[in-house]
Amino acid sequence: MNFTILHELDGRIRLKAHVYGKMTTHEADLLQYYLIQKQNIANVIVHERTSSVTVLYKYDRQSVIDSLLSFHFDDEENEELVPEHTGRELNNLYEEKLFFYLTSRGIMQFLLPKPVNFVITTFRMIRYLIKGLKSLKKFREEGLKVELLDATAIAVSYFRGDYETSSSIMFLLRLGGLLEEWTHKKSVDDLARSMSLNVKKVWKKVGDSEVSVSVAAVNEGDIIVVNSGNIIPLDGVVVRGEAMVNQATMTGESMPVKKDEGVTVFAGTVIEEGSLEIKVNAVSGGTRYEKIVHMIEESEKLKSNLETKAAGLADRLVPYSFAGTLLTYLLTGDVTRAISVLMVDFSCALKLAMPISVISAMREAGGYKITVKGGKYLEAISEAKTVVFDKTGTLTKANPEVAEVIAFGGNSPDEMLRIAACLEEHFPHSMANAVVNKAREKGLMHDEMHSEVRYIVAHGIATTIEGKDAVIGSYHFVFEDEKCTLPEDEKEKFDSIDQRYSHLYLAIGGVLSAVICINDPIREEASAVINSLRACGFDKIVMMTGDSDRTASAIAKEINVDKYYSEVLPEDKAAFIEMEHELGRKVIMIGDGINDSPALSKSDVGIAIADGAQIAREVADVTISADNLFELVTLKFISDALMRRIERNYHFVMGFNFGLILLGVAGIIPPSTSAFLHNASTIGVSLKSMTNLLK
Repeated sequence: MNFTILHELDGRIRLKAHVYGKMTTHEADLLQYYLIQKQNIANVIVHERTSSVTVLYKYDRQSVIDSLLSFHFDDEENEELVPEHTGRELNNLYEEKLFFYLTSRGIMQFLLPKPVNFVITTFRMIRYLIKGLKSLKKFREEGLKVELLDATAIAVSYFRGDYETSSSIMFLLRLGGLLEEWTHKKSVDDLARSMSLNVKKVWKKVGDSEVSVSVAAVNEGDIIVVNSGNIIPLDGVVVRGEAMVNQATMTGESMPVKKDEGVTVFAGTVIEEGSLEIKVNAVSGGTRYEKIVHMIEESEKLKSNLETKAAGLADRLVPYSFAGTLLTYLLTGDVTRAISVLMVDFSCALKLAMPISVISAMREAGGYKITVKGGKYLEAISEAKTVVFDKTGTLTKANPEVAEVIAFGGNSPDEMLRIAACLEEHFPHSMANAVVNKAREKGLMHDEMHSEVRYIVAHGIATTIEGKDAVIGSYHFVFEDEKCTLPEDEKEKFDSIDQRYSHLYLAIGGVLSAVICINDPIREEASAVINSLRACGFDKIVMMTGDSDRTASAIAKEINVDKYYSEVLPEDKAAFIEMEHELGRKVIMIGDGINDSPALSKSDVGIAIADGAQIAREVADVTISADNLFELVTLKFISDALMRRIERNYHFVMGFNFGLILLGVAGIIPPSTSAFLHNASTIGVSLKSMTNLLK
């Protein structure tokens, strides 16, 4: 594809794309997502209306040029890079609405004759009067609302012959509503997109076997198999099996729901326990997005306590605005001064700026690869003093590696690794991924050789292979629960296994077949992150792990946590959080595995690592990428900054509007000026609330 360079600075280049006709929104998305995934490119802005492209790059200019020249709109591989919903069409829609609205206001003000303006103002006023009358009708149930205040202010100005003030009030109200709607929808769109499905592979039933295929290869009527801890990727009906399904992202239900034969299941829900065979009846993932958008818009999770209090206060202040208007008239006998009180209401700014602040903070967090599912979680992060870390996959690297496979009973290490990978690939988590990746690296391909696999939470996997019981998991699970034994004369070999590593034990037929040693090093930034969190105000930082006390003690000392617990089960983590709650403390839990989901649910804020188990990401209130734990510190900064912004907005709205009322009552400013300053300040504080919290 051909481009012309329009302007260039060091690290920044702006170009004109040569396309036939006008660039479409989809073409703009193709170009943007193609470029943004290039390693050298930091950011890309594509304007389809002008076919212009702005590229911010890090160091190698020539690689940017090469990437641009090799781009083609008809390359099918680029289609896979573009999300189903990018937000570009939404932005275009509201940009056009805003342009049309501002242009029509200018035409009305400067080009249309006064009689035409009078008719338009009258027609628009009728709409506000109807809203006000409906609000008055519901007075007994809901009390006085701001709609009645707006209608009264508009009507009084109109019937006094001050048509300009009446028109200005309506213009500013509509403009504020449009900006609020745009910001809200964009933030919800961004949030829903980050929460949408990201499932690429699925287990498909072919005869008596299960085959791993891409989701795109699944057709309506196919049967897929979904096991514990995994997300259901497509809508369908259960044809076999029984499971407890977490539907929180779809329905907001906190408790899992039982699903068995004949029951419908939905894309995006997660199996907490059990296994299902599902006959697919909808291969389109689009409904998942719409369901999430609906859930976000309807859910109270979006509202922080401060936001809810502000909205409640806004409604409670409406009667005082009417009382102030009446009192001013009785004391001064001046209708103009009385109307000045009516022109100023606290409700508009409080109800507009607070939600925008919260949802903009959620959007900003998304820019740091942090997905926050509701405003109340940002508030809880700001207030929490206790942080609980799971160790494996959280404080340790998200990509552990198999260091060694020690075979017992005359077995081949490669064969044992192949069998382990065959079992572990059904329940992906960081340790399982290490096994699967090592087998793939060594070219150890396999056919399904086992019967139905069962995941035992916090323990391991059980199945049968060629009629023999097979288990893989922790020492406690394999030797104490399953009563497996060591092969004769190999105890010394077993005792000499390097204790630096984490271990997975594989036993077939009740006898140990292999120990898989996994190198799971502590993240380089773990200690610095914990010190930073402590500096941010957290006074109890705890690590919990299923490892032995010796291993846990060494790690706890290295990363400087306040307390650690070893050999814990999922219920132990949840019990600790309940104990903290009894002490009146708010708790943040950070984990990545299936066994972390109970604690994530119990905590005030559950934070999951993006590369962890799917159920952990679904149950969690916040998801961070696996790149760097310093995102936790960033999240804390955003949360604290949001709370400060909400407090500042509250004090500004109350102080500024009260000042306008005093100036109006004193006769210093007329009602039209009060209305203008009030509405201008509302829009100003709302626009300020859209800006990023972090510099």
